[in-house]
Amino acid sequence: MLSEHVLELHKTQDWEEVLRRSREHPVLLLKHSTTCPVSARAYREFMAFVGTNASDPKQNMQYRIVKVIENRPLSRRIAEETEIRHESPQVLLLDQGQVVEHTSHGKITKKRLMQWAQSYSL
Repeated sequence: MLSEHVLELHKTQDWEEVLRRSREHPVLLLKHSTTCPVSARAYREFMAFVGTNASDPKQNMQYRIVKVIENRPLSRRIAEETEIRHESPQVLLLDQGQVVEHTSHGKITKKRLMQWAQSYSL
């Protein structure tokens, strides 16, 4: 279940909106496989981070998720446009319309995402 702070991407226009919004605020995007146990763990780490970070009034980061199996064409498009090889699970941090950080699999941790937030939400 997504939180009130996380929006799911469904179509190309949603991705284009992420790029626009990232020019005003950093956007953290999780590429998530709903059938993979590694992705389930990454999802829990992502949501734990969102739960902590979204309640901090000093943070202005926005949060998005794309389910890669259900939205395969969109997932491919994101990989093509960012020139970041697709992996799942994968987290991309966008700022000023560009990917400034990315990681995947077991490297997706609340601690790492907190470090990114401190660097890009000030």
